[in-house]
Amino acid sequence: MSTQASTSGSVNEAKGRRSAEDVPDSKTHFRVCRFIIETGVKLGMRSVPMATACVLYHRFFQSASLQVYEPYLVAMSAIYLAGKVEEQHLRTRDIINVCHRYFHPESDPLELDGKFWDLRDSIVQCELLILRQLNFQVSFEHPHKYLLQYLLSVRSLLNRHAWSRTPIAETSLAVLKDSYHGSVCVRHKPQHLALTSLYLALQTYGVQLPRGELEWWQVVCADITKAQIETIMSELLRLYDMEAKCT
Repeated sequence: MSTQASTSGSVNEAKGRRSAEDVPDSKTHFRVCRFIIETGVKLGMRSVPMATACVLYHRFFQSASLQVYEPYLVAMSAIYLAGKVEEQHLRTRDIINVCHRYFHPESDPLELDGKFWDLRDSIVQCELLILRQLNFQVSFEHPHKYLLQYLLSVRSLLNRHAWSRTPIAETSLAVLKDSYHGSVCVRHKPQHLALTSLYLALQTYGVQLPRGELEWWQVVCADITKAQIETIMSELLRLYDMEAKCT
């Protein structure tokens, strides 16, 4: 993503593909990103800060090993850093308590003892590690704004009744949110990920759009091909298969 959630070069793309093919690692990343999203919801994070936390996590592990770094600690630091980047600052104490409750639902909040302060220091140190690993490039362009634009364009092509009886907007937003469970969110341009999320939602409900000289997706996003849509859609669908394996 350099400064956006997209492929930065063929080397990173190759790394991402190898990671996607590594099933044990992919399962771990899926579970940890689910942890980030569920924890983010409990912390009251907005959609974009949560997306940033997931991208920070995926970007970090594009060049780091799960055998060297504890993924859940990286996730907690990514949440903390994402709050700063997206100007939704979160207290480390709140992050620690919510994450502790995630793993120990029946337990009380951690006491402010040595264990708490050691964990807080680890989060801060890991935050610095993430910054160095990413060369301080932690501001990303996300697909959300593009998806909203595409939804408005598609809505104008449908009659009011067709739009109101099918949850196209809700489904495409849900698909986009789910994309952050895997590295698909950092391997493709945000415009392409947004469009494919909408394309998949339309396919799911069998919604047909009026055809002209160009397909609707060519009109709203001129630099994407049908092959790219199918590739991204396959990666998204594999994430839903992964969800079944990680329950």
